[in-house]
Amino acid sequence: MDFSKIQGFGKNISSSFTPFAARTQQFMREQLGQADEKTQLPPDYLELEKRVDALKNVHQKMLAVTAQYGNESYDYPPNLRESIVDMSRTTLEKVQLLGNASTAAEAQNILTKPGTKAAPKTFPHAIGRASLAASHSLDPAEPLATALEKYALASEQVGEARLQQDAQIVSRFNSAFTTTLNTNLMFATKARKNVENARLSLDAAKSRAKSGGGIGFPNLGGPGRKDGVAEDEGLTEDQRVEVETAEDEFVGCTEEAVGVMKNVLDTPEPLRNLADLVQAQLEFHKKAYEIYSELAPLIESLQVEQEASYRKSREEGA
Repeated sequence: MDFSKIQGFGKNISSSFTPFAARTQQFMREQLGQADEKTQLPPDYLELEKRVDALKNVHQKMLAVTAQYGNESYDYPPNLRESIVDMSRTTLEKVQLLGNASTAAEAQNILTKPGTKAAPKTFPHAIGRASLAASHSLDPAEPLATALEKYALASEQVGEARLQQDAQIVSRFNSAFTTTLNTNLMFATKARKNVENARLSLDAAKSRAKSGGGIGFPNLGGPGRKDGVAEDEGLTEDQRVEVETAEDEFVGCTEEAVGVMKNVLDTPEPLRNLADLVQAQLEFHKKAYEIYSELAPLIESLQVEQEASYRKSREEGA
């Protein structure tokens, strides 16, 4: 057995474990209020941290809600019960086929026979299905039957526009916000963690130098120490180099973190993503407005005709 390899392996473990152990001990001492050294970060740096945390919170809160746009049935009432027959065909498909039906039996078969495409489970689609089924329970000559069929088609179109809106929000807003959360903001978190580790290492090095300990754990007891800390008798060359190296590492990590955080905060990407969200919603509501604007006069004209017919029949019967 090659003991030299085992010894070398042990040294590698020791060299990688010691900084972590020193940071851990420094952290624990700080938590217990026993730390002699705790380097304070600049106020500007702490302000950047607060702003980055706020931006991260924005992304998390928005995604917690807008993630629902990836769920087709987010506006579908949980207490609504539609049968498989109701969901078997889209409203448009049924209307097109019903136009070719010559008998009531053919129409009933079209309404109950499964189609090639299942109807989406959204509230506008559900209204369309209910309106179409209602229209065909009436005499086709009745104005209400005609109006309900037209309303069914309009509801289907609004439902399709809603699905297009959802797809745009998922691909443009949700995807972008998720990417920022998992990349830029994560990089900022990692950079801040590096700063905290470097600070703990620096303060551990200062504490060791002050207590006269070595690279390992500080010697917290023993003769010549007051409250576990040695009197300051000046630093040795090794101690000075260790502290200066830790300071350089701390400064370097801090500067890098500042750059990363400023980049995250300065990028216009979140506003660009929000603009995409608003645009998708605008397109949907504009489309819905256009659909209902075309439908309303048609139903109103049917209403006026029926009222005129009703008044005429009342007058003739008087």
